[in-house]
Amino acid sequence: MTQKPRLLRQYLISPVLEFIRDSRAVGIVLLACTAISLLLSNLLPHSGYTEFWQREWHFLPASFPFPHSPAHLINDLLMAIFFLMVGLEIKRELMTGELSDMRTAALPVIGAMGGMAVPALIFVLFNVGGAFLHGWAIPMATDIAFSLGILSLLGQKRATLSMRIFLMALAIIDDLGGIVTIAIFYTSDISLTYLLFSAMLFLSLLALNLFRVRWLPLYFLMGALLWYFVFRSGIHASIAGVLLAFTIPLGKSNKIIHALHDPVSFIILPLFALANTAFVLPGTDALIADKTVVLGVGLGLLLGKPLGITLFTFGAMRLFRLKGQDWMTLPHLIGLGLIAGIGFTMSIFITALAFSGDEQAEKAAKLSILAASLLAGLLGYLMLNRRLKNEPVIAEGQG
Repeated sequence: MTQKPRLLRQYLISPVLEFIRDSRAVGIVLLACTAISLLLSNLLPHSGYTEFWQREWHFLPASFPFPHSPAHLINDLLMAIFFLMVGLEIKRELMTGELSDMRTAALPVIGAMGGMAVPALIFVLFNVGGAFLHGWAIPMATDIAFSLGILSLLGQKRATLSMRIFLMALAIIDDLGGIVTIAIFYTSDISLTYLLFSAMLFLSLLALNLFRVRWLPLYFLMGALLWYFVFRSGIHASIAGVLLAFTIPLGKSNKIIHALHDPVSFIILPLFALANTAFVLPGTDALIADKTVVLGVGLGLLLGKPLGITLFTFGAMRLFRLKGQDWMTLPHLIGLGLIAGIGFTMSIFITALAFSGDEQAEKAAKLSILAASLLAGLLGYLMLNRRLKNEPVIAEGQG
């Protein structure tokens, strides 16, 4: 009787645990889920797979304002937990780590500005005076989950904590920019009342930290209410995770990050990948009909992202004498900029808002997002992999 549990542990449980501990596992799982989801969506289009993610679940009354479909539950609720973990990591680095020097912390902010401005400009150049100019914000976005997943494929010993933190900070600022852009240019039903409630609750959470309240259940309870207020305001609710992270006491951050790491990496992110790649790819006729959209989106992500991030980051280092990390050479920044060109979810979300009612333009933009994101991720990985394999391994926390 004792032999079977031993065999089960040796041949099933131990290999799974070993895989989970590998820093590349997140990227591998995300890519596998993306491939599976796209195959199911396009090889079995009538199986009900794509409809499943958008089907409403009436566990609450339909009139109750809450995400009712699996896709919305994942993107609005579960991804707030992902942003909580990422926000805690950013806060830790801002307070005690790589970004504690303001001259260093400014670089991802400036890099993100370039990563938003240049892609938007490229789209405008292709579509100025045309019917599709309203889609200018589509190539601005960086998909933080997929970009970090691709970076993780390089392994922690080569893609150091410093590189990961830079990409995380850049992508979060990018997401904030995207959310503000959506709120101003693509949303007509922002609730000022719930925005005010959100601001008041956020200030209350900051006050708890200021008065050294350390009881985490209170933060999580108020954080859940903050999420609901942000959701009702009309702004993407996942941003509530970042806001909560910046109010939680620093001394509790490591404990929460450790507790969230595996559930986020191997439950929330795979579900995110499955839900957000469940769509049928359009035909090539969409590309031909709306080529200015395809070129604006595709070149914005594939060319504009690395160009904007690299130029703005290097420009800030030279003009303002900001302190860069040892790894911040031209090839490294271009490689990271390419990985940041994985627009995906936020780009697709903005596409649906920008081209609502124009199904063909929406399909063309989505196909361009998918192609450009896949190519940008691949090129960024290959470039960094080739560069980093010839460099000495840097211990975690250095460089």
